[in-house]
Amino acid sequence: MTLYDRLVEVKDDSYREFQAKLVPNIPPETILGVRTPALRTIAKEVFVSPERECFLSTLPHSYYEENLIHFFVAAMIKDFDNCVQTVEAFLPYIDCWPVSDQATPGSFRKNHSKLLPCIQRWIASDHVYTARFGMRMLMNEFLGDDFRPEYLDLVASKEGEDYYLKMMIAWFFATALAKRYDESIPYFENRRLDEWVHRKAIQKALESYRVTDEHKEYLRSLR
Repeated sequence: MTLYDRLVEVKDDSYREFQAKLVPNIPPETILGVRTPALRTIAKEVFVSPERECFLSTLPHSYYEENLIHFFVAAMIKDFDNCVQTVEAFLPYIDCWPVSDQATPGSFRKNHSKLLPCIQRWIASDHVYTARFGMRMLMNEFLGDDFRPEYLDLVASKEGEDYYLKMMIAWFFATALAKRYDESIPYFENRRLDEWVHRKAIQKALESYRVTDEHKEYLRSLR
């Protein structure tokens, strides 16, 4: 059974319609309608298959779900250098936010010193979803113990008018308000962000259970 046959076996036409609305910037005919749990199961099958390397090297893929599986498989690679090489080969082919957002390689967590230069390179990319992935990795991995204030500047200085890029910047800063409030609040007090990003980040912070009521009250005054 081919990967396509496996996907068709578990596709859901009603879910396909939902996904097509959720990801309007890619052709609907490239969406089969397979739910994420099934995709993760298939990705595990691909990961242990002798066809794994062939699948990973055959780009571009034809279907949205193949792209998701590709990133899920890449994220399972335990060797950091191999994982990064696989991820970087794939990043230029990402064409929508769900593919960019759903995979987080486990090897990244234990290799922050090696990961940071990669993140800086990804954020600097002109490709929207490469930059988005870089910012998400910075958000996931570097707003904790390894945080440095200059990481906020790295995201704040990213320019671009693409909706999905700006939404990621807003998401990053909303998360920073939850995890690094004292360092991130000056960006709002001094209105250092794009106006749309400024408002969207505050909106998302107000919706977050991780931001205190006191901080939310102050953020409302900064809208």
